[in-house]
Amino acid sequence: MAGDADVIVVGGGLAGLVAATEIADAGKRVIVVDQEGEQSLGGQAFWSLGGLFLVDSPEQRRLGIKDSYDLALQDWMGSAGFDREEDLWPKRWAEAYVAFAADEKREWLRAMGHRIFPVVGWAERGGYDAMSHGNSVPRFHVSWGTGPGIVEPFERRAREAQANGRLTFKFRHRVDALTITGGTVDGVSGTILEPDNSERGKSSSRKTAGDFTLRAQAVIVASGGIGGNHDLVRQNWPKRLGEAPKNMISGVPEHVDGRMIGITEAAGARLINRDRMWHYVEGIRNWNPIWPRHGIRILPGPSSMWFDATGTRLPSPLFPGSDTLGQLQYIMSTGYDYSWFVLTQSIIKKEFALSGSEQNPDLTGKSWLMTAKRAANKGAPAPVEAFKTHGADFIVRDNLADLVIGMNALSGDNLIKTRHLRVQIEARDRETVNPYTKDNQVMNIHNARRYVGDRLIRTAKPHQILDPAHGPLIAVKLNILTRKTLGGFETDLDSRVFGHDGRIMPGLYAAGEAAGFGGGGMHGYRSLEGTFLGGCLFSGRSAGRAAAHAVV
Repeated sequence: MAGDADVIVVGGGLAGLVAATEIADAGKRVIVVDQEGEQSLGGQAFWSLGGLFLVDSPEQRRLGIKDSYDLALQDWMGSAGFDREEDLWPKRWAEAYVAFAADEKREWLRAMGHRIFPVVGWAERGGYDAMSHGNSVPRFHVSWGTGPGIVEPFERRAREAQANGRLTFKFRHRVDALTITGGTVDGVSGTILEPDNSERGKSSSRKTAGDFTLRAQAVIVASGGIGGNHDLVRQNWPKRLGEAPKNMISGVPEHVDGRMIGITEAAGARLINRDRMWHYVEGIRNWNPIWPRHGIRILPGPSSMWFDATGTRLPSPLFPGSDTLGQLQYIMSTGYDYSWFVLTQSIIKKEFALSGSEQNPDLTGKSWLMTAKRAANKGAPAPVEAFKTHGADFIVRDNLADLVIGMNALSGDNLIKTRHLRVQIEARDRETVNPYTKDNQVMNIHNARRYVGDRLIRTAKPHQILDPAHGPLIAVKLNILTRKTLGGFETDLDSRVFGHDGRIMPGLYAAGEAAGFGGGGMHGYRSLEGTFLGGCLFSGRSAGRAAAHAVV
């Protein structure tokens, strides 16, 4: 069939790269179209920590973790909470993805040169019961090289396909419409944007330089989500999480605008679960920003005390690292859109990590020497110390009274009372002098330290917050940080998109965040973490293979 290519992929992020390389490897011709420049190839995956959800991996087994497909699926379903008629395909995608994570995912990546840091992280620990939200065991596998380490194998494959003529990149090409002929999606049209060499992540020019039209037998939409578009986030905000925050910071660049989602929906694609989203509550303003409203997420260990804007401790089990959306719902119920960590230097040294490839130069640079210092350093990792020194959301003081003065000055709300805070901290402190306790957060700390990975690098030895030997005291103002869209275009297991009428739209596929990472929302309401990059890998591979098989 004549055309500019066999398949067009809209989006040069991880899902788009995976799909494109699968198509090229099948001997088909593929064009990758992206509104950003070549410097942004890899999309949001580049900025990530490179976390991957794996089940019963060699890394887990070496650490004494007993995991299985059945346990992982139990955790997934308990977290997803599928409860809608529209969840038919998302649930099927969830089952297929957990099977992928328990079987070929690791070796498929390993064959391309991907490697994993040996200590497995324990994210989203839940705290309810065995059938509810959370990972029963550590499953968060960090890519050696972080985000760039997961992008590299696919960029390499794409460059090889480009060199042999099977893959063409069209950067600075913004899609404005899908073309449909005889009921089949067969191309895209749009605007050529002027060249812009802005640094990766920075906002680029939207000045136009021409128009374009491209034809193919199939189109894969892998354009990402809406996290950089706060208006769209608020428009889709679910009432179950309270009112949308008045103040948010961005965990993704401005070009993650959801524009292509609207264009694809207007062409007839069925968008489901648009009210399901994943935003973090431990966001801090970047003191050295790259994109507008640039925020970084704290990856906390279990020991920081968490207080709402009024200085009231968050209820059990909403402790650091337990239930992101549960914490978000509670925080928004207070009438304020921020909260506080209160901790010590001993805690920040051992337990604070920052999400993002640029905040983890040891892992990103694949330096074993630098990484080993995480366990041996007297201070916190250098990027964390930089935030403690320069970050607008950090208050460091030698005593609680002065800390409260700083907290009230920063928020401007004057809600924190020293006595109220002290009573809660002292009560918690009394629970740390024994190896047993009735305080659920202290129980979590003891449980975490039974796992060798947490004991080595992620969980401080229990101590009293107000003990000067562990000072100074630190308060961190936590903001709502936009990140992921959990809903998306409804697809079957071949990533083919359903139309408004419930029928497959011939020629149209979707992958990555635009597809809710598969099916239109394979996470359901909640993520187990390490599943976003993995969802891009799995759905991108499915879309690429299916499209390559379908075209002639």
